[in-house]
Amino acid sequence: MKSILLSLIFIFLATGCKGENSIPQTSETIKISPSPAVSQEVSSTDPVSSGEVEMQKLTLKSPVFEESKAIPSKYTSDGENISPPLTWSEVPKGAKSLALISDDPDSPMGTWVHWVVYNIPPTATGLPEKILQTEKLPDGTLQGLSDFKKTGYCGPCPPAGTHHYFFKLYALDILLPDKPGLTKSGLESLMNGHILAQGELVGLYKRKK
Repeated sequence: MKSILLSLIFIFLATGCKGENSIPQTSETIKISPSPAVSQEVSSTDPVSSGEVEMQKLTLKSPVFEESKAIPSKYTSDGENISPPLTWSEVPKGAKSLALISDDPDSPMGTWVHWVVYNIPPTATGLPEKILQTEKLPDGTLQGLSDFKKTGYCGPCPPAGTHHYFFKLYALDILLPDKPGLTKSGLESLMNGHILAQGELVGLYKRKK
């Protein structure tokens, strides 16, 4: 009996009162698991702020130029300056609308915006060649302002060297306000936190001397 009592006293002294900031020995590390629907990786190239979930991927292509290949001059300021045809797939079921931004990060004046399109129906699988330069298309698609201060598409017109032209497609979980004439920054602000998936196509262009 005496030995048992001594053992209890020893255990009490070894595990006695601790300060408020002490961590129990039975829980050295507390791990918080993310929600099963959340990925810990984040793309740094989309307009979603840091900490958002990783985007699903959309497949964006054009029948007139391949990824990282030259854009035909027909679709530039040296040609007809009309919008190129685009096709896409893998739009998630929950999408309520699609949006497209085309810009040139190689511009000496900073990233130059060539095309802003939004409220594209989620059932659409592409855009045809030569989209009208109007604020609203028959299917409800809206077009915003490029950095040329014009509605609709304005093609490549690099001052020198080869420039990269990004076509970025976004699937959104909302239909944006029926407000044509948005700029890229205005559109990105409305899209923030509503992007379900995105895809990208890059074309190159260098003006002939």
